[in-house]
Amino acid sequence: MKIKRMKGLQRAQLLKGKAKQTGGRPRKDRGLDRSNAFTMASQLDSWTQWRLVRNYSPRTTTSHHFNMELFIEWAQERELRYPEEITRSILESYQLYLYRHRKPDGNPLGQSTQRTRLQLLRSFFSWLCRERVLEANPASELELPRTTTTALPRGLSREEVAHLLAVPDIRDPLGVRNRAMLETLYATGMRRRELTMLDLSDLNWGDGLVYIRHGKGGKTRFVPMGARAAKWLRHYIDGCRETLLGEVGEQALFLTGYGERFSPNSLGNLVRKCLKAAGIEKTGSCHLLRHSCATHMHENGADIRFVQQMLGHAKLDTTQIYTHVTLSALRAIHEKTHPSCGEKIMPDAETDK
Repeated sequence: MKIKRMKGLQRAQLLKGKAKQTGGRPRKDRGLDRSNAFTMASQLDSWTQWRLVRNYSPRTTTSHHFNMELFIEWAQERELRYPEEITRSILESYQLYLYRHRKPDGNPLGQSTQRTRLQLLRSFFSWLCRERVLEANPASELELPRTTTTALPRGLSREEVAHLLAVPDIRDPLGVRNRAMLETLYATGMRRRELTMLDLSDLNWGDGLVYIRHGKGGKTRFVPMGARAAKWLRHYIDGCRETLLGEVGEQALFLTGYGERFSPNSLGNLVRKCLKAAGIEKTGSCHLLRHSCATHMHENGADIRFVQQMLGHAKLDTTQIYTHVTLSALRAIHEKTHPSCGEKIMPDAETDK
């Protein structure tokens, strides 16, 4: 029997015997100058180590290191290798470069990407001043691109959520697992990486809470799991997880068909397939359920600060976008309560008489 024609757990278990593929692309060697301790590339390594020692998020620090390497590579192409060679006018040239840069698909860099890379310059050169490598920060007065109005999040309607949750085949252990993951994402509003990092010990059954230990920026929080999600989690753990378990002692809550912890990308691809099977053509995957959780809670009367706590937003401003997506509910309340809404709207021709 051909493996590609088999479905569910049986197919996954047959694939276990195949060689692992780690995926991803090998890190590009940018040829940055680290010939001595005073070059920007060497100083970047020191800055990165400084952040890690002070318990900054390793994932965020790696991302910042990568983005700073892009700037240093751009500078080296212009024979600029040392921090003291960088002036405000050079940084403004880099800012113009980011604005004009086009990705392989022909699209420009997003405004948030441009702002992030320029803000990193401020942080990096500020650190160099702190370490007394520089006397002044050349990026301190760099004007960042103006932010435009944030696009409103696109979530799912309650009907679409119901269709999505009905997609997994709960007669198969993988289907039960998928249903439990979808229910947890919708009930808690957690990010996809937060879900993949959950361990069995993070479920507090007595209080009905999920402990998110690996939140964005290294922050932790508790979120309610909800009765329906709790039911499917219990069904998955008691009846299916052991079947998927690859190695004794694995603590990951959700396991792939290989018996391993999910990666964020593999989880996103799985949810995307479920959305397609449900006939939902909206772009996105796990974040659609995150948006839906926040929107539906706020529509049903949840204070925006409670929604902020659920989502793990550091600033309330980030959560405020959900106050704008309940316009349909606002319109319905307006029609029911405003005195003028009960009047019949007369045609212009009759009004003019």
